[in-house]
Amino acid sequence: MGEARKIWGPGMMFSEELWLENEKKCAVVRKPKQSRKRQELLAVALGVKVGVKGSFLWPPLKLFACSQISSLVRRAALTHNDNHFNYEKTHNFKVHTFRGPHWCEYCANFMWGLIAQGVRCSDCGLNVHKQCSKHVPNDCQPDLKRIKKVYCCDLTTLVKAHNTQRPMVVDICIREIEARGLKSEGLYRVSGFTEHIEDVKMAFDRDGEKADISASIYPDINIITGALKLYFRDLPIPVITYDTYSKFIEAATVQTELLVASLSAITLQPHTNVRPCDLTEIAGTDERLEAVHDVLMMLPPAHYETLRYLMIHLKKVTMNEKDNFMSAENLGIVFGPTLMRPPEDSTLTTLHDMRYQKLIVQILIENEDVLF
Repeated sequence: MGEARKIWGPGMMFSEELWLENEKKCAVVRKPKQSRKRQELLAVALGVKVGVKGSFLWPPLKLFACSQISSLVRRAALTHNDNHFNYEKTHNFKVHTFRGPHWCEYCANFMWGLIAQGVRCSDCGLNVHKQCSKHVPNDCQPDLKRIKKVYCCDLTTLVKAHNTQRPMVVDICIREIEARGLKSEGLYRVSGFTEHIEDVKMAFDRDGEKADISASIYPDINIITGALKLYFRDLPIPVITYDTYSKFIEAATVQTELLVASLSAITLQPHTNVRPCDLTEIAGTDERLEAVHDVLMMLPPAHYETLRYLMIHLKKVTMNEKDNFMSAENLGIVFGPTLMRPPEDSTLTTLHDMRYQKLIVQILIENEDVLF
């Protein structure tokens, strides 16, 4: 009974210990073969030749495979996410020095050099060659880990990082204002305490959508309106972008030119039957609204949606004008310089365009149901 059990084979006899020892040797032989096969399959899939120096190239090959697979998984997740708002966003590439071997996530070629081998998107972490960055599609999906704050953050970057239609600050502040402040006298015109407004800003930067701006903490609604206006002023690219600024000013000028032409016609023909109310009808002609609408269509989707939502809210504010004394014109004075700024930092241009800025916002509020 103490003897080892015998295992019979075809024409040979092995002890159990000998058979187990033989299996271990076979496993040792099979393992490198399986590993080598995995290397070869991965190399073929990635289009990389391992060659004789496979063992030397395998560690960086695995590193490259991880980066490629993570990139593919990230893009596949975005494609199949039904709740994702497909706003286009360009990558924010900056020259980067990589430690260790790195491959371009666009062309899959090695990044040569010791310093500044390529560029990295500071919003999503995509690593590519500098020359490849010109061909990368506008599919940046910012990583929340890389977004350090809410205020002073690019609008499209923020909404894509949080996967929302609009910035959370806009939604939360407007919801709070409409709940308890629409009839507040001088709404948006009266300023709250600067220190309290800064507290709200820090709350959003620190807690994001969990920031508490309820009446129990900030009873003065002017603090909330001040925080909302500050958010728009702190945007690196205004809601009405620099690219569309001049076109909006031109659209406002169309209205002015129509008024001047009408006044000239009355002056030259004093006995005409044109009444003063006809000037208002001319000022609100389809040409003016079409010009503004055409420029609105040029805005980035996230900017357009934010502006649309804000104008719907400001229209509600004007509907309570008897209580808050805030007309579309008054709101235009407040929000004109807040929502649109000239591309060049010129005091003269700012002063010259101020009336047109007010006019554009006034038009957007009064005609929000037509323009959006």
